[in-house]
Amino acid sequence: MTTVYERRAAPPVPVLPRRSPAAAVPALLWAGAAAVVGLWWHGTPSVVGSAGVLTGAGRIAGLLCGYACAVLVGLMARVPPLERRVGSDRVARWHAMAGRYTVCLLVAHAALIVLGYAAQDRASVRHEALSIVLGYPEMLKATFGTVILFAVGVTSARAVRRRTSHEFWYYVHLLTYAAVFLAFGHQLALGDQFNGHTVATAAWYVLYLGVAALVLWFRVLAPVRLNLRHRLRVESVHPEAPGVYSVVVRGHRLDELGARPGQFFRWRFLAEGMGWTSTPYSLSAPPRPDRLRITVKALGDHSAAVPLLRPGTRVWAEGPYGSLTADRRTAHKSLLIAGGVGITPLRALFETLPGEVTLLYRARTAQDLALGGELEAIARWRGARVLYALNGPDGERPAITVASLRASVADLSGHDVYLCGPHAFAQGLYEVLRAAGVPDRRIHHESFEL
Repeated sequence: MTTVYERRAAPPVPVLPRRSPAAAVPALLWAGAAAVVGLWWHGTPSVVGSAGVLTGAGRIAGLLCGYACAVLVGLMARVPPLERRVGSDRVARWHAMAGRYTVCLLVAHAALIVLGYAAQDRASVRHEALSIVLGYPEMLKATFGTVILFAVGVTSARAVRRRTSHEFWYYVHLLTYAAVFLAFGHQLALGDQFNGHTVATAAWYVLYLGVAALVLWFRVLAPVRLNLRHRLRVESVHPEAPGVYSVVVRGHRLDELGARPGQFFRWRFLAEGMGWTSTPYSLSAPPRPDRLRITVKALGDHSAAVPLLRPGTRVWAEGPYGSLTADRRTAHKSLLIAGGVGITPLRALFETLPGEVTLLYRARTAQDLALGGELEAIARWRGARVLYALNGPDGERPAITVASLRASVADLSGHDVYLCGPHAFAQGLYEVLRAAGVPDRRIHHESFEL
């Protein structure tokens, strides 16, 4: 069954692509790290002996770790210019990288400071560690913060995350805020670069309070305002393919959200057993002034419960997020490649992208082609093409190769290509497209997997 969802009368007027700040953001963050090293240099008159070298290196690591903590939290704030123009997946990768740097700097800071102080006091490492933790101001709280950060780092490792539920990972991850709060005091109390240096102290407060303001506004106040204003509720649930369901959500003045085809929201359905989980699902149709639609495949506990939703169920949403939109276009021709339920954002783009559009849909069987009826209707309406890559009668998966793509899509390198599907599928297609001569700047992809 395919959900009936009214199409627009004609494709929209083409929009000019906007420049992404993707390159500027890392440059700005590295400039901040350089400024932190400069702060240490300015506040350190001299380094004498091996104990001084160890202690100095530990303080540099500590300052950089404190800075990395602020960056880590800032990248969790879901700031719209980053989420919508850079892309949620790229911001998530930056956040993961910042987390790895933070943990490594934390280890270096703790180890070097203890070794340096032990060499200076001519004491054992164990004795010095206990003296620092129990005797120095703010250090007991900082130690608890360190333990929490390690726990977050361990549960964020790919091997661990694959074996734990999304809910467990999500709530452990939220403890990052507590860890940063617990560790903040000892930075100012024990940092030589801050003692008696009003400007440096004020700059550190501005950094942390600025990041806290971003989190408060974009992760707390903005979602509260959105949901009080638009009052979202489930209107209906429709089966689309085996294990795939569409959910139509009704609300008030939804055009004010500014949602674009290709974007996603983080959804929390306030039904029994589902209210504790916020999950990203893409819009599977262009947003309407009174309705939004998502299409979900039952892959985990949360998505498997979606078919049980009842009309009238309240919905808590955050967004819109994502940059897989028409703004990324650089050419007048587009190729959309979907794998499985990755069809959801591409179905919305297939209806609305201007210019010449071709859709390639990879699925196991014809029965697994979710939204297939809609795709065919859109293709007829706008004169576009839909191509399918289905398993053979013996279950053999057809290979999507350079040769097959070039045979199916004329002037392949002159197309913008939008990819959506499982991470391995998208990565494999990316390599094929690059080998086929498609420039990197024309391959557009977002993934919820880290």
